[in-house]
Amino acid sequence: MYTEQEVALFKRSGKIAAEMLEFGKGFIKKGAKPLDILNKIEAKIKESGADCAFPPQISVNDVAAHSCPDADDTGVLGDDIVKLDVGVHVDGYVSDNAMTIDLTGKWKELLKANTEALHAALKLAVPGTRVSEIGKTVHDIIQSYGYRPVKNLSGHGIGRYKIHMLPSIPNIPTNEATVLKQGMALAIEPFASTGSGIVFESGEPGVFMVEHQKPVRDAITRNVLKHIEQYKGLPFARKWLTQKFGSKTNFALRQLIQNGIIKGYPPLVDSAHGMISQMEKSVIVAEKPIIITQV
Repeated sequence: MYTEQEVALFKRSGKIAAEMLEFGKGFIKKGAKPLDILNKIEAKIKESGADCAFPPQISVNDVAAHSCPDADDTGVLGDDIVKLDVGVHVDGYVSDNAMTIDLTGKWKELLKANTEALHAALKLAVPGTRVSEIGKTVHDIIQSYGYRPVKNLSGHGIGRYKIHMLPSIPNIPTNEATVLKQGMALAIEPFASTGSGIVFESGEPGVFMVEHQKPVRDAITRNVLKHIEQYKGLPFARKWLTQKFGSKTNFALRQLIQNGIIKGYPPLVDSAHGMISQMEKSVIVAEKPIIITQV
């Protein structure tokens, strides 16, 4: 599916993404500000010669994903279970990885179940595997520890300037007949929950993505949209716009949302407010799976 040169770019992207995940992990401590940590990761990605595939995110406790603080956020980490999600692209070739750090000291088994499910799923990233088989494997391992996989979140294909594409990689048994093919690039990401295993959108989004290209009338919104075009369809953060446009940002975002040009992605919260763990790596499907997000 991809040429050797493209696979090399995926591998370079993945190596940097894995390095950035480890770099960020070193700052996750009680009393640390998520905003500061994420800003450091973003700067380090730029220093590496790569770019963000999406805004790095820190989601805590019952929040599974999509928590991206605004530029004025003052929150700090405490007695939390912390998900760190980092994506990188090199010349558009995307890699995506995540880990969970338990600052409570209480959820060792939850993280163990999640890690075991991820490793088992990665081993199945070979040609001919049905995605439903991966879902069943993840489900069975996480349930064997007494937890629930998050059923309405899934892994996904990755590509050039594409962070979410087919195939979808479920975390539960399904009737999906899709079969993995040689050379597919995937992000496999099991989530394990102590709660319902079902997430819903809650709160204000800090992450956005262009849905449709349309003209806009006012000059402020046009300028913001022109700036957004540099992300080439990949997700972007409100705080990135605030750093350039200041107080004009929220007006422009409202206009773009109302016109159906962009969509916001609020934090995803467990419906029973259980604790959630996330583990993720990117892999290229082969007889011996090529895990690209590793140092």
